[in-house]
Amino acid sequence: MKKILLFFLISSSLYSQSEYPQDYFRDPLDITLVLSGTFAELRSNHFHSGLDIKTQRKTGLKVYTSAMGYVSRIKISHYGYGKALYVTHPNGYTTVYGHLKKFSPRIEAYIKECQYEKESYEVEMFPSTKELLVDTDEVIAFSGNTGGSGGPHLHFEIRDNAERPINPMLFGIDIKDSKKPFISSVYAYPKNENSFINGKNERIPLRLIPKKNGDYKVEKITAYGDIGFGVVSYDKQDLAPNNNGVSNISSFLNGNKVFEMDFKRFSFSETKHLNRYVDFELWKTKKTRSQKLFVEENNPLSMYKNVVDNGYIKVEDSTSSVYRIDIKDYKNNTTQLKIPIAGKLKTVKIKNDTTATDKHLIKNQDTTVLKEQNMQVTFYTNTVYQDVLMDFKASCDTIYLHKDTVPLQKSFVVNYDISKYKDVDKSKLFIARLYGYYKKPSYVSTKRKGDTLTARSKTLGLYTLATDTISPEIKPINFTNKKWLSKYRYLKVKISDDLSGISKYRATVNGKWILMEYDYKTNTLTHDFNDNVVTDTENNLKIIVTDNVGNSSTFEATFFRK
Repeated sequence: MKKILLFFLISSSLYSQSEYPQDYFRDPLDITLVLSGTFAELRSNHFHSGLDIKTQRKTGLKVYTSAMGYVSRIKISHYGYGKALYVTHPNGYTTVYGHLKKFSPRIEAYIKECQYEKESYEVEMFPSTKELLVDTDEVIAFSGNTGGSGGPHLHFEIRDNAERPINPMLFGIDIKDSKKPFISSVYAYPKNENSFINGKNERIPLRLIPKKNGDYKVEKITAYGDIGFGVVSYDKQDLAPNNNGVSNISSFLNGNKVFEMDFKRFSFSETKHLNRYVDFELWKTKKTRSQKLFVEENNPLSMYKNVVDNGYIKVEDSTSSVYRIDIKDYKNNTTQLKIPIAGKLKTVKIKNDTTATDKHLIKNQDTTVLKEQNMQVTFYTNTVYQDVLMDFKASCDTIYLHKDTVPLQKSFVVNYDISKYKDVDKSKLFIARLYGYYKKPSYVSTKRKGDTLTARSKTLGLYTLATDTISPEIKPINFTNKKWLSKYRYLKVKISDDLSGISKYRATVNGKWILMEYDYKTNTLTHDFNDNVVTDTENNLKIIVTDNVGNSSTFEATFFRK
């Protein structure tokens, strides 16, 4: 029994030490690594799942596999990661390389064969373990700016065998960082109607006082009841000016830890709950993300650690205490904020708005249907995180559904009955969200069944029925009809749609499908003649582009090649 126990302890110790191997993965680029985005930093509706590595403001840098393995997945999409490559390694981890410009020649040949076979630019393939073996230091791709990238860079991830992304810096990927995180704002939050801060029962900003050593303090606050705090904080690395995410946030009451957020690993199934972690209303109104150092109901984030009483602290009358926040980056550069608190009982009359007639209670545990005229909105169970009063008004095919200040777990459903419209008009209708100062309509994926249009959304606000009767535009960029293109490497066309947006496109030469890459950021379709599918001297090009309600345009031209 003792031998078995000793073996178990040794095995556990070895496993703990080798959980994140330090010398296994090499850098994916052969330049000094400089980041534009860190692991788990806060993004719109999700935590960032990797490192965004700068590529010196250009595309085409060599991307190396971080360790031997095999290409287990290739995905090409117009949005998201764009051109992405996944390599699975013998130790069970998978590295991911996103926003690529192109792949190495043998991988490029493999994926283009798939694209031509499926007649689609967007493809997703899962090669077998023996099809695309790769070695350490092998060039597997070239960096780019494809998909949802906001500029040239390489998105790099390391995932475990459960597909959970892990901070690559835990594996020895090194980034120069000697700077402490900084704090731009701090807020105090009452938990309920019996909680008060500086005599108020509402979120209040606290005035930050910077100290010479880079830490912060605030003036003493008075409080009573259960309260929590939120902080807006960023980190900077040595070689980049970007405001990036931090690695760990902990809070203490009189030296005792009451909360910790450890940005080490998460699962894709939980990343949407970022909107519950941050102060969503503050983000939507002020464009600043306060990270709440307390856990509200129905927030299942696995990154919470050492949470006592859900991170709230109880302040009693005639007490004195100090609340401290420690913020760390991956290199353990630490910034502290101290908040002195004086307990003071003060009764404040809370105003309740009883005049609103358009408010409806949306319950977390029930299905709620809001209906007016030909319009209906359905909130199914667990759509909201907690019971909430929402505004709802509808008239003239327009729905006013509260303000976009409430985070949602799931999508609500919008239905329109379009039976009052003429049959000839019904096919051109779609559900749109009105946004911005000018209330511009934005297409929401709309399905039609009989006389009912349906759309799903996680964004509250204004919705309406819109009509799109104008077909997309197609314009050649680098050629004209009957032009010789023998010396051209690429054939380029610009496509655009004024309202519902591009849904699909198809290009053929002499009746044969050709691959055209679509870049939605520049509205450009590009064909590479090096695909060697255009072999005739005289070539008849035909491009059909369709928008989201079915309006189509056709472009035809003739070009010549020797």
